[in-house]
Amino acid sequence: MPHITHPLIDEYIEKVATPENETLKALDRATHLEENMPHMVSGHPQGLFLTMLAKGMSAKKVLEIGTFTGYAAIAIGQGMQENGELHTIEIDDEKEKIISEYIKKAKLSNIIKLHIGKAVDIIPDLGDQFDIIFIDADKMNNDTYYEMCLPLLREGGYLLIDNVLWKGKVVDEKANDKMTQAIMSFNNKVTSDKRVQSCILPLRDGILMAQKL
Repeated sequence: MPHITHPLIDEYIEKVATPENETLKALDRATHLEENMPHMVSGHPQGLFLTMLAKGMSAKKVLEIGTFTGYAAIAIGQGMQENGELHTIEIDDEKEKIISEYIKKAKLSNIIKLHIGKAVDIIPDLGDQFDIIFIDADKMNNDTYYEMCLPLLREGGYLLIDNVLWKGKVVDEKANDKMTQAIMSFNNKVTSDKRVQSCILPLRDGILMAQKL
């Protein structure tokens, strides 16, 4: 993934952050060894941000769309209350083995509930009010997920959408591909949405953070 910030800044941020949890470090290593697109893993600074957000909110209910190998789910779970519940949805059934393995290693099997299948089919059956919703799935459907999930988010809760800077293409006047245009349109929509207040954090590939009003 191209760097949004200077590579040396990224290295410095990683260096001065609280050390990475050993289970997450092992999962990151396994992801890079076993997966074709390991850059999709959330990684340490983003994972730490998610842990701190969950802990700061005393989060009890969380929804994640797009599990990949489970890094973000575990990071969030580590910040949640002991009696919390995190629903994470992954469309690729081939990821189930590594996700389940590391959820167990992280001792979060009592908190994290893995769903394999299409998010649009699974979300309507969850029927809950969530403290945090993290969307990191197919970007062309960001708007669909956003509209499905916002009613499920409690007032004051946070809806996070990953990869909203899209490798910096959102500020490239020559980038006219459908994906970039869709992400830009989605970002603009959330900016003008009176149901939330929002900003973009320049962390990795950009996280849009919207708080329900």
